Amino acid sequence: MPTTPDLSTAAWRKSSYSNNDGGNCVEAADNLPGVVPVRDSKNPDGPALLFPTASWAVFIASLKA
Repeated sequence: MPTTPDLSTAAWRKSSYSNNDGGNCVEAADNLPGVVPVRDSKNPDGPALLFPTASWAVFIASLKA
């Protein structure tokens, strides 16, 4: 059974498309092995979506294309 990774060591970074006006902001952490958690920066103690690292890489590459 998969376990939820400990996100207390996650190094969160805000999307470069976010601004400081308190709008819709996404944060991701890429320092955890095998998984990339993504969360709403307005709710840092709320839930995070977890994506396998390879899937996240494909997603980011498609955004850049």
